[in-house]
Amino acid sequence: MDIQPEDLAKTCADLKAKGFDYLKKITAVDRNDHVEVVYLFYSTADRKDEIIIAKLPPENPEVHTIMKMYPAADWYERELSEMFGISIKGRKADRLLLELWNGKDAPLRKSFAWGKEYRKVE
Repeated sequence: MDIQPEDLAKTCADLKAKGFDYLKKITAVDRNDHVEVVYLFYSTADRKDEIIIAKLPPENPEVHTIMKMYPAADWYERELSEMFGISIKGRKADRLLLELWNGKDAPLRKSFAWGKEYRKVE
């Protein structure tokens, strides 16, 4: 199911109310002209999966956090932020997952400049 980024919180709340009580994964895909954030939910009662995709612009992509509804989103959202350069609204800054990284470039984006030497941010 494709959704608008601004509808993410409502869509997640609707899924939770329908029994999708488990967040399996959040990841992203860089499609050059846009970035897709992919959420995979699971209903343990019905044994069904539901996938939602939010399409974001490649410049300054951002979504709202879903941690209040799905606490498992914590590390996934940190990964989105650090590896894909997606801003997560409603989150406080966490320390970086990767220690030898500058915290600015997004290694899993197609625009990433490979071959740079990275140093830990102090």
